[in-house]
Amino acid sequence: MRLKYFFLLLQSVWLIASTLHLSTSSNPARLNPLIATDSASSSIAGHLFNALVKYDESGQKIIGDLAQSYRFITPTIIEFKLRHGVKWHDGKPFTATDVVFTYDLIRSPKTITPYATDFRVVKEVKAVDDYTVRVTYTKPYFKALEIWMMGIVPRHILKNEKDIMGSQFNTHPIGTGPYVLKKLEFSKQIVLEANPGYYEHRPRIDNIIFHVIADPMTRFLMLKNGEIDIDGLDSMQYERQLKADFHKKFATVELPSRSYTYLGFNLRLKKFQDPRVREALSLAIDRQALIDILFLNHGKICTGPFLPGSKGFNDEVKAPRQNLARARALLKEAGYDAKHPLSFEIATSNSNAIRPYAAEIMQRQLLRVGVKVTLKVMEWQAFLNTVVMPKKFETVLLGWGLSLTPDPYMIWHSKGDVPGGFNMIGYHSKITDKLIEEMEDSTEPKKIAALQRRIFAQIVADNPYLFLVIPNDIHVYNRRIKGIKPGINGIWEDYISWEKK
Repeated sequence: MRLKYFFLLLQSVWLIASTLHLSTSSNPARLNPLIATDSASSSIAGHLFNALVKYDESGQKIIGDLAQSYRFITPTIIEFKLRHGVKWHDGKPFTATDVVFTYDLIRSPKTITPYATDFRVVKEVKAVDDYTVRVTYTKPYFKALEIWMMGIVPRHILKNEKDIMGSQFNTHPIGTGPYVLKKLEFSKQIVLEANPGYYEHRPRIDNIIFHVIADPMTRFLMLKNGEIDIDGLDSMQYERQLKADFHKKFATVELPSRSYTYLGFNLRLKKFQDPRVREALSLAIDRQALIDILFLNHGKICTGPFLPGSKGFNDEVKAPRQNLARARALLKEAGYDAKHPLSFEIATSNSNAIRPYAAEIMQRQLLRVGVKVTLKVMEWQAFLNTVVMPKKFETVLLGWGLSLTPDPYMIWHSKGDVPGGFNMIGYHSKITDKLIEEMEDSTEPKKIAALQRRIFAQIVADNPYLFLVIPNDIHVYNRRIKGIKPGINGIWEDYISWEKK
């Protein structure tokens, strides 16, 4: 009788446990924050790991995370005081040696990661004692604090790891974050469980389940059926494919995204090294048509590499207007005509519902100036591993998500053109390199902003990308979730305090 009562009690606890159902369009590649470069990995790893610092809810001030506090001893030395009592998911204590180890690991030649460039001006990371870390830079650095928004990894787990890129840790991570990885089933679901020992407090939602659903229509149907609690919608879905009963169950938050969509040229190819070709293709594209057709006015034209509202945005640089006659003339000057047309392939992924359609629209627009475009649409992991990372493409249709203080070095500096680097198109400009280096050596906000605006203008003049669209983020969430506070950081601020009624 007692045994039966025990099982009934267990069953009742299971039934009242709250679960947040989310979706991801692809499997995470590596759940290690040092090498998580795809969106699925980064999103999930964000629940499992903490950094030393983070932005506050205003997005303007940097506050402690694993660090209780910090101070600049000199312009090139920062001291972090770490929180006491923080534990890894396996119960081991978090200490300063983990921070030093994380730095050593990200700078190791065995770790292939674009994030290593953030730490290039760090001279030394030293554990003064178990709860004090002192970082010395080779020179003043405009992102001296922001680079420590990188997740910290455990020394006691990884200190003897010989192959970090192929480590079991990448699929069985141990972090300090508010959730613990409970189950990882590729192409099915990833289950996270609330960390009862989290240093702030135990998350009020017991479990988070990421459903791996590659097909956008399937994700959309699951959302409408209430099987997904929070998701992003494209404008067509939001405007044309929802009924009134959906809005009774789901609330909407629309915010300007911190991202843009672009078509990147492989500048290693001779045909794209001719600036006349790049300008012609830019003039052949009607960007407003992309917004009208694909986003139903839920977005704006992107004019360059930094977003409106950021200090580096250059409002003097205007978006190019479609000019088919000029585009044809430039192509003819470059040696292309009806008998010898310019042709190339646009490669993209179907993990984003909009991009394949954007590629088709651009294909039709470019045909009007005699350019023949073929399309390659692939599953995300295959696209990433066989096209993007090995740089085996002519053009790629992709997007960048940007932080509140974007560092142009990783994407736009010549030294970012390395294996695993974000300068995958092979953009090399001595002028841009010099401006970036001058900006990064400064700690004076006005000078940094002025240099960023010059970098913006120079990159746009070089035309390495066709900057296309800044979409709005349209989030919908189950009204049973209480505590969501939309802000500049999105909707995930203080999510550990959410409740699902």
